Amino acid sequence: MKDLFLNKKFVIIFFSAIFAVILILSLITAKCDGQEKLIKIEKGWGSDEIGQKLKDEGLIGSKWVFVFYAWIKGYNVHLQAGEYLLDSKMSVLKIARMITNGEISENYVKVTIPEGWTNKKIEERLIASGVLKEEDKLPKEKEGYLFPDTYYFERKSSVDIVVKKMSDNFMKKIGEDISKDLLIDSSMKLPNAVIMASIIEREVVSDEDRVIVSGIFWKRIENNIPLQSCATIAYILGVEKKQYSYEDTRVKSLYNTYTNLGLPPAPINNPGLSAIKAALNPKETDYYFFLSASDGTTIFSKTLEEHNTNKAKYLE
Repeated sequence: MKDLFLNKKFVIIFFSAIFAVILILSLITAKCDGQEKLIKIEKGWGSDEIGQKLKDEGLIGSKWVFVFYAWIKGYNVHLQAGEYLLDSKMSVLKIARMITNGEISENYVKVTIPEGWTNKKIEERLIASGVLKEEDKLPKEKEGYLFPDTYYFERKSSVDIVVKKMSDNFMKKIGEDISKDLLIDSSMKLPNAVIMASIIEREVVSDEDRVIVSGIFWKRIENNIPLQSCATIAYILGVEKKQYSYEDTRVKSLYNTYTNLGLPPAPINNPGLSAIKAALNPKETDYYFFLSASDGTTIFSKTLEEHNTNKAKYLE
């Protein structure tokens, strides 16, 4: 009788433990950043191969979590091949159910948006990828806030869905990578920082140079000196040139930083995180001028005379 009682107690404890493990595993996620991945599950794959694939893609922390969960729930004999749009925020429970139920994502397309692209260039890529229709236009007021990244969009999406996904990503990345203290302590507002970042994005490439250029530009604004950014001229004309003529720099536009003081009225592209950080964190130097040599090196100058000498040396 006593042995029977102990056996029952053991069974209760055992299954309670299993239930607890299942509950914990159902809540386990690999990351909390919400990174989307379009994963292809090949025909004939079992829980071991699928678990390894999910682990390799950063969607779960351990393949054994998936293997064990699929075995406990009996999913391992019902896993279906196909492409699945998964998210690193998803629980193992949700991922396993999707693959078991065959919730495939055949209508999704992967699109990469590089840093510094204008809304127009983004439109062209999304239209070419079948995400947007030929007549679709991204709203001008969202330029600067459509975060450059890799996305998975459903074909024939609406502009509203695309804009929401990209602007939500912008706010998420700003929240993750730029501390509140930096925004609070900074003398500029985020919208101005995004405008500045869009200029920096097109002017220089390296993070080290970007914070110096940021310092130069903010100092010019403070001292009522035009920014004289070729990036703004390229934006106005819609043409990239090695050098712009005097006539080019006289073009009438509120975005012309040769003829207008301060920042342009809005961003000239959609900058990446590096440029935004540089705009918010300028480095103080004695420099007032800079240019990009033919090999991409940034040449800094303290005086106009020194700058003109460098122009003759590196550009002419």
